[in-house]
Amino acid sequence: MNRVAEYRKRSGMSQLALSKEVGVARQTVNLIENDKYNPSLDLCVKLAKALNSDLNTLFWEVNSNAE
Repeated sequence: MNRVAEYRKRSGMSQLALSKEVGVARQTVNLIENDKYNPSLDLCVKLAKALNSDLNTLFWEVNSNAE
């Protein structure tokens, strides 16, 4: 599971605001947050920049607080 929703909420952004920032539909952000869509590497980079994070933290690092 990725941490896009967590970082988006932490930054105070709505799904719509994030979608406009990275140039996709709000529904795409929703699908990514729910692990129903695998974004391209280019989109992953845009999301990481928009959320002031990095790829590893957003998509691959295990969240130790998740359990």
